[in-house]
Amino acid sequence: MMKRLLIAIGIVALAFSFTLSLDAAEKEKGGGKKGKKGIKEMSQKQLVKLALSAAPGHISKDATIMVPGADGKMVEAKKGTNGFTCIPDVDGMPVPDPICYDEQSGKWINDLMSGAPNPTNTAPGVAYMARGGWHFEKDGKILMKNEAGATPIEEPPHWMLLWPLDSKTSGIPSMPNKLGTYVMWDGTPYAHLMVYQDPKKIK
Repeated sequence: MMKRLLIAIGIVALAFSFTLSLDAAEKEKGGGKKGKKGIKEMSQKQLVKLALSAAPGHISKDATIMVPGADGKMVEAKKGTNGFTCIPDVDGMPVPDPICYDEQSGKWINDLMSGAPNPTNTAPGVAYMARGGWHFEKDGKILMKNEAGATPIEEPPHWMLLWPLDSKTSGIPSMPNKLGTYVMWDGTPYAHLMVYQDPKKIK
């Protein structure tokens, strides 16, 4: 349990440092939706509720909830029992994108955010983003991180399978499409399956 908590805290700390840089970039170019302020002015109760909304109720109700405290550092708002961790925001955009992920996904995310050359999860990870999320596109490709000239794209509710996939060998497209399933970051060690299906409607 302690190891899982330390991994969660590390992931969330990295994610929120990444969030700050994205937020600054958005301010510079005036991006995002007017009137939306993300999570900055939310109370802990609101942050917990937002985090819980990332996954189906039967998953989030027993998950660990991590939220930013008054000093900006992450704190455990609720201890979980099912191996999932939920946080209220990933990308720091005006419209928050909470996520709930299992322990294998936690390893994958931690590796990604720390710049590891390859993910170290030993089994497929599952992560839910029932309120949707964001990615950045440039020159017809999805970027692994924001950069000058990139366009933020708001994603619909979805879930992810965090395990190596190849678009050519699997026959799965490498860009969003009308079927709602594609390989994000195809051709990289962090390629993974994106499924545009509302997690809240999964039975």
